[in-house]
Amino acid sequence: MFSVLTLVILAGCGAGNDMRPDASAEVISSASYRHDGPAALTLYTMINNRSGAGAHTSVMINGSQRVIFDPAGTVRLSAVPERGDVLYGITPQVADFYARAHARETYHVVIQEIDVSPEVAEQALQLAIASGPAASGFCSASTSAVLRQLPGFESIGRTFFPKRLMADFGKLPGVRTTKLFENDEDDKSVAIAQFESSLATQP
Repeated sequence: MFSVLTLVILAGCGAGNDMRPDASAEVISSASYRHDGPAALTLYTMINNRSGAGAHTSVMINGSQRVIFDPAGTVRLSAVPERGDVLYGITPQVADFYARAHARETYHVVIQEIDVSPEVAEQALQLAIASGPAASGFCSASTSAVLRQLPGFESIGRTFFPKRLMADFGKLPGVRTTKLFENDEDDKSVAIAQFESSLATQP
């Protein structure tokens, strides 16, 4: 699946230059990945290291399958099907690279994970699928709109600001928070080349 990989890197929670058509139902079904961990939601918040401002928001949903809802997103992989800002086939390798692709000398990533019931995870999955592609600058608005509809997440406000959503999410009981810092070049070319090389050498 990953023998040939091309990444399209966009600039922040902004205009999407990825003009690929939505993946077909058959392609999505074939790529579907079910993670054996607990049902969970993982909020990613990308923070500018210089200004401290929030730059992007997305959420990984581990339900009947594991996806990333990445509205107006910044990282796209040709080997990972996408439809309506939902990325499918989020294996451990893809999940790891997704986070690391956003962590570089100019940004770090705050990763907040919370376990939920399978029912809540499935509701989040279906809401993300139904949300559709987000307009430029609507990453936090789209993500918060999905989360605040879930049982137990009613305290989350609808917001355009990644750090405000991060703060609301962090107040939920049971949230586990980590921060990812890396020193990759801002254009990500070195990290991308290393990742592609590692995939090419896999059996």
